[in-house]
Amino acid sequence: MKGSVRDLGCPDRCVAAAEVLVSGGEVAAEAIVRELADELSPVRWMDAVPVLQRIGDTAFDCLVQGLLDASTATAKDRVGLAFTRLGAGFLDRYVTAMSHTSALVRCQAVVGIRLCEGAVVSTVSDLLPLLGDSDPEVAQQAQDTLAIRGKEIEAGLVPLLQQIRREGPGRQRARALTVLAALGGETVLPAQDVAAIERLVRVKLPDDRPTALWACWNHWIAVPSGDQAGIISILGLTDPRPVTFALGNDIVDSDGHDNEPGRYGRFARVFVTPELDGWTFVLGAWCDPCDAERSEDVLRLCTRLSARYGHAEAYYYGAQGDGSAWLVTEHGKVLRRYSETGDGEDHVLTLGDPLPFEQERREELGLHPVWDAALEAEDDADAWQWAAFELAPQIAQHLGTSPLHIGSETTSRGVGVIALTPYGVAHGVPTGAYRV
Repeated sequence: MKGSVRDLGCPDRCVAAAEVLVSGGEVAAEAIVRELADELSPVRWMDAVPVLQRIGDTAFDCLVQGLLDASTATAKDRVGLAFTRLGAGFLDRYVTAMSHTSALVRCQAVVGIRLCEGAVVSTVSDLLPLLGDSDPEVAQQAQDTLAIRGKEIEAGLVPLLQQIRREGPGRQRARALTVLAALGGETVLPAQDVAAIERLVRVKLPDDRPTALWACWNHWIAVPSGDQAGIISILGLTDPRPVTFALGNDIVDSDGHDNEPGRYGRFARVFVTPELDGWTFVLGAWCDPCDAERSEDVLRLCTRLSARYGHAEAYYYGAQGDGSAWLVTEHGKVLRRYSETGDGEDHVLTLGDPLPFEQERREELGLHPVWDAALEAEDDADAWQWAAFELAPQIAQHLGTSPLHIGSETTSRGVGVIALTPYGVAHGVPTGAYRV
């Protein structure tokens, strides 16, 4: 039997091996699960699952036992991957497993349900109690499943969560609030919850200290002024609401992930910092100087800001190696705009002469300080591209300061706010639960 199990990982023998194993029933299922628990085995969960599905309920039981018997974290992960991917045909078994005495089995059963399309519709009454499970990981998985899959039945789920917020059980209330925020945002939160969150922000603000503002994709406008209200006015932002640094950063980071085609959630809100060492930063994808939709408006707005405050900059920096872009304006004129993100259209954004910092960096690389991209040798172009990918934070720091490098020692005056952009007014804001 062991040889047949190992053959599941061999393309030229897997079909025949599967037929032998399906006919082996419980004995074969036990052998497959033992193989999955072997950290050195070449058999993968995707090789084993089709056979386990065909064996049926017996295989489900063997996987449960395999989870209980697994002696290492890796073994648990390997068996768990197979267990959670058996599919909708095992939905009833997953529901039953959610009441198992083992927290690990309960947790994996919830994950299995999350991976079944449409499963939350029929399992919501079983998932809700797990928001208060005694094991934090089980409760977290139930919360994540309802938040991710709950939109399939949002209209029916929201009233149930609101009822938990009003009436309990108490152990479910905190996670019910998080799921509500993820599904419908502030519009579906009970009024007392909104008031409580606003009170919490007010309580935290007096002791709130600057912290580095990092996101997966970083976009910001920098103005050498503490005139927050004037900057908000010039940018056409509305409905500013006080936030902590953690909350402001979390909102714009989360919004930045709302980037499905045709959706404007990533442009809906910005975080406007208090005055930090004489500068005010506006953070959010709406500030992107190289986005196809936003670049010209960001140029226009920065030009207006610089006409009033003498100087204004806009930056993009992809923290996962996704490139850089910078826009520098002074006294109502554009000094420089440059983008290096790997996009074939980057060059069309270039305006003005290279900044002194760009020239110095090129000289450090052994390149000519002023260049014509069309004439530059391929090796030189590659060297510059790799260097320029990381350049935005360095240029920002050289010209003044960067929100990526502020900290508790940064001099701060005023309170940061989250404000709506014209996109947010027109299209609404993404839903989500955020850190205060």
